[in-house]
Amino acid sequence: MAGLFDDQEDRQRDPDVSASAPLADRLRPQELGDIVGQEHLVGASGTIGRMVAAGRLSSIILWGPPGTGKTSLARLLADHTDLHFKAISAVFSGVAELKKVFAEAEMHFQSGKATLLFVDEIHRFNRSQQDSFLPYVERGTVVLVGATTENPSFELNAALLSRTQVLILNRLDAAALGGLLDRAERLESKALPLTDDAREALIASADGDGRFLLNQAETLFSLDIQEPLDPPELAKTLHRRMPVYDKDREGHYNLISALHKALRGSDPQASLYYLARMLVAGEEPLYVLRRIVRFASEDIGLADPQALVQALAAKDAYEFLGSPEGELAIVQACLYCATAPKSNAAYKAQKQAWKSARQTGSLTPPQNILNAPTKLMKDIGYGSGYSYDHETDDGFSGDNYWPAEMSPEVFYAPVDRGFERKIRERLDYWENLRAKKTG
Repeated sequence: MAGLFDDQEDRQRDPDVSASAPLADRLRPQELGDIVGQEHLVGASGTIGRMVAAGRLSSIILWGPPGTGKTSLARLLADHTDLHFKAISAVFSGVAELKKVFAEAEMHFQSGKATLLFVDEIHRFNRSQQDSFLPYVERGTVVLVGATTENPSFELNAALLSRTQVLILNRLDAAALGGLLDRAERLESKALPLTDDAREALIASADGDGRFLLNQAETLFSLDIQEPLDPPELAKTLHRRMPVYDKDREGHYNLISALHKALRGSDPQASLYYLARMLVAGEEPLYVLRRIVRFASEDIGLADPQALVQALAAKDAYEFLGSPEGELAIVQACLYCATAPKSNAAYKAQKQAWKSARQTGSLTPPQNILNAPTKLMKDIGYGSGYSYDHETDDGFSGDNYWPAEMSPEVFYAPVDRGFERKIRERLDYWENLRAKKTG
């Protein structure tokens, strides 16, 4: 991926864009061919490339991170069709605005021209607002091009998704972002006042967001900097970009899933990385601790019973110390769980036992293990024949504890790792004694 805009030639600046406009606006691509950061879409074999070549555009949802060219791509699509172009933002538009847009689209449709309707931040429309698009998209009155940074599977109606094609835009890599800086320098007719290392740091700070990078570059161009800045000086000059992270959206679930799977895979380095990603981005530490406590039970269990102790101790330590000091206890629990022997035997046992209980929940335990607090209960046999294990030679009676109507089942099968290896030895020992006593 070379860059968001073509590095090989400078396209003529859009005459409608003022020279005082932000740098990112002045560098918007003027042709589809200028967008080279998304070749999988705009190339000859890409979905959009094929649509444009055929002269037929269908409704699409552009899904990608901020600053990857979604808005620019939508505007250029309008230039490659004879459709009437209308752009709205779900942030500022409500029902009244939508009605007005659809009425205008109907008017153009009656005169033989459909409308390419670009909806930025389309995920911000509620379900009923999204439903209002359906009849116009179905009839072809509107060719919908929606842009979103959120997972359409979670944020858009199934009915709307079934009538559109979701196209994924890639975050821009270092080469792509470097190409943007090259174009900015040519447009401004001067080089950025940065050392090579600082230039790399600036690109890394953008985290794949071309618009953010150009805004940072514009700030540097506007300053009177006599000598090239090194990375520390650059950090003092510019504010850093906060990581893209919404605690109630996909990024949140992606990172907690990555943390859980890295822990399960016994990779302490990756586990610590994803833990840091969440905490640095502002995740609630107690949420992370709850997930680690759950992990200690689900994926370690009795292979290392201390894992749960460590996780709960980390929770107590964090609640006592707070941030940032208490975060070290979270790190300790994370590393302990990542390096502990793993077993999901207890987790599987719970699921199987719960299933069996739902199927046989009305069966009565055998009378020999029932309590008999009254004379009547003793008279009818409650507790009769119970063997007190401590009074047997082996401390083990081998009695049957299952309801008469069902056969003994095996829910818990310890693995041959960690402390569960010893548990398995105990279970085998008791099973051999049971066989001797009942054989």
